[in-house]
Amino acid sequence: MHAFGTDPTRRTAGQYARATVRRMRMRTLVWLGALAVETAAAGRIFGLHDVRYVFAEIALLVSIFAISHFVLPRVDRQDRGASGEEQVGAVLDSFCEGDWCVMHDVTLGRGNVDHLVIGPGGMFTVETKSHPGPVRVARVHGETLRQAQAQQRAIEHVTAVAVEPLIVFSRAWVDRPMARRKGVRVVPARMLLRHLAKLPATLSPQDIDHAHELVAQALLEHHARSAPRGARRHRAHARRLPLVRGRGGR
Repeated sequence: MHAFGTDPTRRTAGQYARATVRRMRMRTLVWLGALAVETAAAGRIFGLHDVRYVFAEIALLVSIFAISHFVLPRVDRQDRGASGEEQVGAVLDSFCEGDWCVMHDVTLGRGNVDHLVIGPGGMFTVETKSHPGPVRVARVHGETLRQAQAQQRAIEHVTAVAVEPLIVFSRAWVDRPMARRKGVRVVPARMLLRHLAKLPATLSPQDIDHAHELVAQALLEHHARSAPRGARRHRAHARRLPLVRGRGGR
């Protein structure tokens, strides 16, 4: 069993998506609250029949309409996406307790990898989609495929290990499960663990440890570059600490 400990960035499945949902909701509430306060103030200062108060009311109503028709549906989609990542992350966490390991929300400056799985069967990026379905592999959007391919290249650049990109649908029915399109395998969540478990071993324990260490190091370096100047000294010290201490119990 690997002594990987925790992801050095301590990110959990869906953490980025869930934080995005919270930010969007908070900004929406703040915007509506500010408009409501300004409208009430205009009514008190200028009177309910003043044109300025009427314009303030119209602005509030237009904002409510725009939020209900454009912002809230987007928040709902983000919320479903976060739930999908959390669901798939929980499945992977239950599986990756032996020779396999999983890292969530891997951000290296070239987009966000929902889950990175490393084990005897190889290395896999997992892009989670929460569409309810049905999904036809032949019609998976080109942008979705390019996103998965970019994640593959980013991890291969760091590790020099071949990576298979997976698009995992957390809820959808897939017409050709496990089929590939442009090098990207499309997998329903219910078949993900079965697919990983039956793969022949291609990576040794040392290969797995080394690949994990390289990704963890790259994560630390990226976060050090992104951190405020005052926190960089602490990050620089952390980069010198050993990330993997070999094999043993967790």
